[in-house]
Amino acid sequence: MEEPTAQFSDEELMDNFPTMDDERIQLEAPEFEVEPLPVGFENATALGCSCLAKEEKGNTEKMKKTTTKDKVKAFHLRKSLNLLDKLHEEKDLFIQKTRGELRVCRQRMDLLNKQQESLAAEISAERDANNMAAMGRLQAASRRLHTELENEKDLQSKITAMLKDSENAMWHIEIQKGQFEDVRKRNEEEAEARQRSLEIHAAQQLQKEKETLEKVERNRLLRARKSLHVQKELGQKHQKLVEDAQRNHRIAVKFLKASLGRIREREQEEEMESRKHMKRRMDAVLALKNSITASRETLKKFQAWGQSRAELAKQKALTEKEVILAQGGDAFKHLVHQRRHQELEAQKRAFEEEQKLRKQEIVSRILKEEAEEENRKKKHHPPSKATDRWTLRDKTWKYISDFCEGKTAMPTSHLLENEIALHPKPTCLLKAISSESMQTDLGSISTEEEVLAEPDIPGLWSKEYKTHQVSKKDMEQKPVGGTKMDKDILARTMEQLRSGVVHKQVVSGREFKGRPFNSKPEVIHFKDFDIGKVYKKKITLINATYTINYCKLVGVEEGLKDFIHIDFDPPGPMSAGMSCEVLVTFKPMINKDLEGNVSFLAQTGSFSVPLKCSTKKCSLSLDKELIEFGSYVVGETTSRTITLTNVGGLGTRFKFLLDSEFFEMEEPQPIMKISSLYTCEDKSLYEKIITSLSEQQLDINESSPVDIPSRKESEKDETEIIPATSVITLAPSEEQAEITLGEVTEGEIGPFSSIKIPIIFTPVIPGEVQTKFKVVFKNPQCPTLYFRATGIAVDVPVWVPRATVDLKICMYDRLYQDSIIVHTRSKAALRLKFEVCKELRGHIELLPETGYIQAQSSYSVQLKFLPRHSLPEDAGKYFDENSRILEAPMTIWVADQNKPVGFTVQAIVTTSDLEISPLEINFGYCTIYEAIRTEINLSNLSLLPQEFGFVGLPKYVDIQPNDGFGTILPLETLQLDVIFQPIKAKEYRFELICKSEINRCFKVSCQAVGVHPPLELSHYQIKFSATALCGTTVSRLYVINSHLSMNKLTHSLPRIGSEEATPVGPTSFEFLLPPNSPITISPSVGTVLPGKKCLVQVVFQPVLPHEVILKEAMQILNKEKENKQFQKETVQRKETWKPSMPVARVPSMPVARVHNRDRPTRASTSHTPELHRQELSVSSNEYQAAQANLARSFQGKFDRIVVPCVVASGDIKDRKELEPLSFSPHNTLYLELWCPAVAPSIVLTSNKGNSVLNFGDIAVGHRSIKKITLQNISPEDLALEFSVLSPSGPFVLINPSKKLCSGESQTLALSFSPHESTLVQEILDIITKRGTLSLTLIGTGVSSTITCSIEGNILNMGYVLARESVSTTFKLQNESSLLIKFWMQLESLSRKRDETRQQLPKFLTSREQRTEIVGTQNHNGQSVFSVAPVEGLMHPGKAQEFTVTFSPDHESLYFSDLLQVVLFGKKVSHQILLKGAAREHMMFVEGGDPLDVPVESLTVIPALDTEHREEAEEIKPILVTLNYVQFDTDAPIPPATRELQVGCIRTTQPSPRKTVEFSLDGIAWLQHKGFSIEPSRASVERGQTKTISISWVPPADFDPDHPLMVSTLLQLRGDGKETYKVIFVAQVVAGI
Repeated sequence: MEEPTAQFSDEELMDNFPTMDDERIQLEAPEFEVEPLPVGFENATALGCSCLAKEEKGNTEKMKKTTTKDKVKAFHLRKSLNLLDKLHEEKDLFIQKTRGELRVCRQRMDLLNKQQESLAAEISAERDANNMAAMGRLQAASRRLHTELENEKDLQSKITAMLKDSENAMWHIEIQKGQFEDVRKRNEEEAEARQRSLEIHAAQQLQKEKETLEKVERNRLLRARKSLHVQKELGQKHQKLVEDAQRNHRIAVKFLKASLGRIREREQEEEMESRKHMKRRMDAVLALKNSITASRETLKKFQAWGQSRAELAKQKALTEKEVILAQGGDAFKHLVHQRRHQELEAQKRAFEEEQKLRKQEIVSRILKEEAEEENRKKKHHPPSKATDRWTLRDKTWKYISDFCEGKTAMPTSHLLENEIALHPKPTCLLKAISSESMQTDLGSISTEEEVLAEPDIPGLWSKEYKTHQVSKKDMEQKPVGGTKMDKDILARTMEQLRSGVVHKQVVSGREFKGRPFNSKPEVIHFKDFDIGKVYKKKITLINATYTINYCKLVGVEEGLKDFIHIDFDPPGPMSAGMSCEVLVTFKPMINKDLEGNVSFLAQTGSFSVPLKCSTKKCSLSLDKELIEFGSYVVGETTSRTITLTNVGGLGTRFKFLLDSEFFEMEEPQPIMKISSLYTCEDKSLYEKIITSLSEQQLDINESSPVDIPSRKESEKDETEIIPATSVITLAPSEEQAEITLGEVTEGEIGPFSSIKIPIIFTPVIPGEVQTKFKVVFKNPQCPTLYFRATGIAVDVPVWVPRATVDLKICMYDRLYQDSIIVHTRSKAALRLKFEVCKELRGHIELLPETGYIQAQSSYSVQLKFLPRHSLPEDAGKYFDENSRILEAPMTIWVADQNKPVGFTVQAIVTTSDLEISPLEINFGYCTIYEAIRTEINLSNLSLLPQEFGFVGLPKYVDIQPNDGFGTILPLETLQLDVIFQPIKAKEYRFELICKSEINRCFKVSCQAVGVHPPLELSHYQIKFSATALCGTTVSRLYVINSHLSMNKLTHSLPRIGSEEATPVGPTSFEFLLPPNSPITISPSVGTVLPGKKCLVQVVFQPVLPHEVILKEAMQILNKEKENKQFQKETVQRKETWKPSMPVARVPSMPVARVHNRDRPTRASTSHTPELHRQELSVSSNEYQAAQANLARSFQGKFDRIVVPCVVASGDIKDRKELEPLSFSPHNTLYLELWCPAVAPSIVLTSNKGNSVLNFGDIAVGHRSIKKITLQNISPEDLALEFSVLSPSGPFVLINPSKKLCSGESQTLALSFSPHESTLVQEILDIITKRGTLSLTLIGTGVSSTITCSIEGNILNMGYVLARESVSTTFKLQNESSLLIKFWMQLESLSRKRDETRQQLPKFLTSREQRTEIVGTQNHNGQSVFSVAPVEGLMHPGKAQEFTVTFSPDHESLYFSDLLQVVLFGKKVSHQILLKGAAREHMMFVEGGDPLDVPVESLTVIPALDTEHREEAEEIKPILVTLNYVQFDTDAPIPPATRELQVGCIRTTQPSPRKTVEFSLDGIAWLQHKGFSIEPSRASVERGQTKTISISWVPPADFDPDHPLMVSTLLQLRGDGKETYKVIFVAQVVAGI
């Protein structure tokens, strides 16, 4: 009973347990990762028993450290327990279901028994009733119930047996659960222990993190101190820069004054030049007047010469007419011809004059544009003085004067050329044209001996005056295009004009070359136009350059201006790829083809668009020149059609003729009449036609005799003298009658139409027939077209319709079939025999070889073609190896007929080979975590496309594209990628099989070595998201060491191919990053223990290359240097000009000075780039500006970086310092990184693009605000989010924004308000969906520490005479590193003073409750105390001295005020109590007890004069209280002491007394009372005080219960006399 149960449990457990090769199991402890061993339930039971034994033994011994193997066993044990619980639940459920089924079965049996009993009763009743039918039915029902009852009994027995087995299995499971109960408890205890160990580990980790935080804080403080030091240095540099700027400003003001002086001098010089110019203009007007007079005289001479010439011509014409009449000619015809010739000459001259005028207009436009360009240049660059150069007007008048004086034109032209060479100005063109036109007009005058004109002034034309002799060369007429000088001057002018417009375009180091704009369409073609209509076409000009370009319309050629009008609105600057439209309007006036160009001028050069205007023409052609009818039996009739097509816009009349027929054209016109209709413009075209006719006639004379008839026909078409169409039909020969034309042979063909003409072949005589035809047209411009028709007439009754059987392209070793139909016209059956030439009998077969064809029917023969590879050798002459074409003749022999019937089998035979290269592939070493890709070439050597596929590939090989399947075209070569990825470490040798569609196989042998590295990566490819420039993207991966044991049966061991396995132990790795890569891997070197994994962080931070930034910064720095150098040279030049003004007469001095100044400049500039490169640093302004510029123009970049990770056995801690680990190149892992870098969506436009915002040193409690400007350079609107700054930190973002539109800029305000004296740094992230911009906020809080030189913060000014003043000083020391702004405020001048005066007087309260600090003030309203300076700045570490002045205007002892030192307008740093007293006399007494309040009355007591003051002098009381302290000890008791001070005030007023004397009365009586006073009489110098010491010891008769009160008089004598009554009150008090 136990054995089947154990087997059942084993099977269940084995089914649920994973094998080692399929799955890895993760333990509950996250630091372990192992591979379990396959165990069964019996092993689990044994494991449970062993665990129980260990637990019992553990109660007596100490617990040993749990190993990895024990944890694996424990895990298997836990899984077994879980499986037992699951089996228990399933068995329990199954037993309950079985019991329910058993109950249902028993109930059904009871029901069947009852039904049997009822049936038995009914059967007996029916038997008694002798009802046999009912009894039979009931017996059948009884049998059925019996059968069902038997079935239920069988089912009950089966269910009972199943229930018993299940209960037995349930008992065994409960027994096993009882055995595992102790193990279950132990596992729960171990789980709790593991949880506690994890908590301890977490606490240790937290402690390490706290220590790390403390270390980071120490580093931050160190950086803060360094930053503070840097800020101090920057402050000093800033102060130095400010001083330099002030000094440079003073120098600039000095130079500005000098420049203004030079400007005034220049204005005076310009005024003088304008006066000279006005004088020259007056002279020019006078010269012009003289020239007009001379021209009038010349005109009179021309008129007289013209009249005489007209008379001579008339006489000459009459003479010629008489001569022609005498010879018997037609004088009228000759005169008409001569008159037309003269008209043509006149039109020609008019045309030339018109061309000349147009040329002058062009030149004037050019000159105007150049003048405008010159004016623009003058506005930007004022021209220097050039008084020695001649102006255009001066040169013109110089030429006129020279010509009038009789000088020749050659020196003038030579002078013009020299001027042009020296000064290539556009004005030279006008001078040259005007001079040549004048020379031409003068040269046209013939110097005849007879002078008909007479001078207005007698003697003016005397013989002594030599007339101007014009040479023969000058008398000749100028050509149409102008003289060579005109063309040269025009070319130079145009070149000069365009040199200022055309610029080279260089973008990204590439210069644009080629056509700047592309035209769509490329040619403007007006086809088939009608005179009088207007045609318009639009063309599109597309900018094909690299960047912005301009386009300007130049115009059309001279011959097209009358017909073509261009509408073009210049669009301004056009970006690359942009387009503009040009409207071309054509209004034809003449029926003639026109060709030319529309010229444009772009910034990179000129270009033109071809223009064509075509008249309506006939463009006629035939679809074929040869018509082959083939072989036809005599008596048959067949026809073919030939198509005549007219693709032109003009229709004409046509006629098809035999080549031997002849025709003539109607209305012949001589060439003379046609030529007379030509205008002057058409004459050149007419001359070309005549020239071409003569050339064609020469070609005809030299041609062969065979082509003479056709060429004669063409001659007749071109001579235009032949009469009209009268066709002379020749009698056709017998051969020619077999091929004839159809019914339609002539008619009209319209424009853009076609006509089909039938050609009929009716063979009469066996043999070959050939007939030539021609097509003639009424339009003389249409050439005659020729074509031939051929046919063969045969008299054989059997024929094959397909003379050539074309099998197209066939492959070797492939069967091709076709059916050949044979026809017969015989009226009897014929026997046919089909024969293949003996060379091809092994490749071609005709079936059947013999057959009978019935009368006037057809017969089908099967052709089979199976080409072998020996076909080229066997076929011989029938096969062309170069073209691979087979032409095999087949023969059909007809019985009783000597002439066989033949046909040809034609085919192109090609191979079916596919060629693969290379045939052997060696992948080398490849790890199981990577794949190696190599390329193979698959070539199709066949002329047919073939389908192919690589079949039977191993699972570690893949072929792409399309998984190695596809179609390859004829003679095509495909590149396929073979990807090999091993699944385990071993040596691989395999073959790749490629099959074609005809099941041919082609093999490639491959070999490789699989490597299993001891380490693996969790990810082998990381695709970073698009990261903005200077942004950061972080990704993580793990380096895993899963090599735990050397058991090769449980898992595959790390090894290289078939070598020994790598030992178990710590394994080190190292990532080898390529240089200058934007990738950071941390840690890049490490060691992984077996079963552990190491976290590796990969950071992608795209930055601009340092060299690129340095290059850009160098350019910025060079520009700044050039600007500074230019400014410096300008200043030096101004300084040089200023002293050179008095010595302007010596021209050599400034030149020498300039040369000397240039030499050191050239020598110093050679080292400029090296010095700049040394000066530039990462923190320089130029470097940061260059970095910001490049970031804004960054276009994005994608890098694919492969980082190798080498692996070595051992720990990096165990190696020696110089001993490297042995890394195997075959165990290398590769990490592929996709790094897309994009332009930042948001950039900083302020602070030169620097993302570090330094607030500097700010006083604690104060706030500094800085603003930054952000710009969205992305094409879309961005929503902004900001990282949270520290709530308790000093940085605050004042105005956060939610959205930043595309191209928009926003300003953010950041405040820094430090709470303590420390360096603070925070990061503010501006987050968008396209990236994050990080701002580093740095600021230093500085406490404003100030020390005062006054101790106790009380400044007593002492006694001063009323209406006099005294001053004293004190110092405040700035102990901080911050520049402090201070204010000095007196409490008596504060705004709260008025509110305080409205309150209850303080003297009404007790003395302890009095808080007033502002005492008596002056009566005149001025402050009794004053301080200077009131405000200012205290530099770090410096001391500021303050002067306090006490100026009372009346006598009082209670002058006081409070002086407050306020820093930055907020903080009260110190409060100093100012005190002082004023007296009317120079003596004063102080001390004693106060007898009045420190507040004066509001009423002013009027002052008395000296006499009344003495009479009204009162005795002032002074109360002195002495307390004698009596102790209960036997020690001697000190006397009670008090002091009074008598002083003499220092004054500047003259006084008869220099000292003050005082005296006390009744000294003896006071001594009797126990008082001792010293001194009782003395004198006090000015500015000195004398102390009167008073001591009291109780006398013997003193009553302690009654205080002693005595008084005496104190008299003071100085500048006046004062008497004080000193009252002494003495008492004895008990000591404590």
